[in-house]
Amino acid sequence: MPPEPYVVWLSEIMLQQTTVAAVKPRFERFLARWPTIEALAAAADEDILSEWAGLGYYARARNLIACARAVAARGGFPQSAAQLRELPGIGAYTSAAIAAIAFGEAAAAVDTNVERVIARVQGLAEPARSDVERYALALMEGNRPGDLVQALMDVGATICRPRQPRCESCPLRGDCIAFRSGDPEAYPVRRARAPRPHKYGVAYWTERDGRVWLVRRPSKGLLGGMAALPGGEWDQSPPRSNAIATVRHVFTHFSLDLHVEPRPEPVGEGWWHPLDGLAQAGLPTLYRRAAEAALAALRGARAAA
Repeated sequence: MPPEPYVVWLSEIMLQQTTVAAVKPRFERFLARWPTIEALAAAADEDILSEWAGLGYYARARNLIACARAVAARGGFPQSAAQLRELPGIGAYTSAAIAAIAFGEAAAAVDTNVERVIARVQGLAEPARSDVERYALALMEGNRPGDLVQALMDVGATICRPRQPRCESCPLRGDCIAFRSGDPEAYPVRRARAPRPHKYGVAYWTERDGRVWLVRRPSKGLLGGMAALPGGEWDQSPPRSNAIATVRHVFTHFSLDLHVEPRPEPVGEGWWHPLDGLAQAGLPTLYRRAAEAALAALRGARAAA
């Protein structure tokens, strides 16, 4: 029996740009809390975003909500990659993976790991996506598409690694041109990465009676809809700051120094959250680390006073 489409979809969305080790306990918690697509669709946005906190790439969480509601409204997942791709947050790779694994469609699910495996087996230094997809579809002939897709994913993630591939353990090495070349890491050619810009920002720490003032970020944009410390925009100009703590965080397209400044009065619309319950506030990693750094600095200052 193919796995439940909801389970396949949820796992694929969670695993986008996140490791299996980080996803596994969160995936199990999601399924325990919302065991069906209908249950997830009926949940409050804030509850889902809070449960997602710490997984990063928060646009995925907003798309997760929109997709769950679209699927529930239509009475279930469509069964082809083409139709799945029309849903929020489901692109070429994810639609093909769901179609192959959940519905047995011969769909070429090509992510970075799968591309690397096929490029090495076929000896493609600069593989075109169309070539990789064609080879993937050829491998599916006579095999179950879902099993083939998952096998390629696993080989790419655990054996055919970007550096120091474990060729001695690879079931494909007998057919692998890159292995026979003696330099498998040369395939495919690594693309040069553009320098990552650096930004600065300020977050405000307002504490009162064992509680801290939190706000919710705008629904659109980076960390949209997530709980946060209030603060201004982030830009490339270092602020003049009387920070009690600073944390550095790396996003996909830029890095950030966030300075945490004390502020006597709350800013913006928000709520007082108990300091001893910050773990349940649904703070994304950036603001969780900022809060932890501020608390540590304040404890140190109070101890020294």
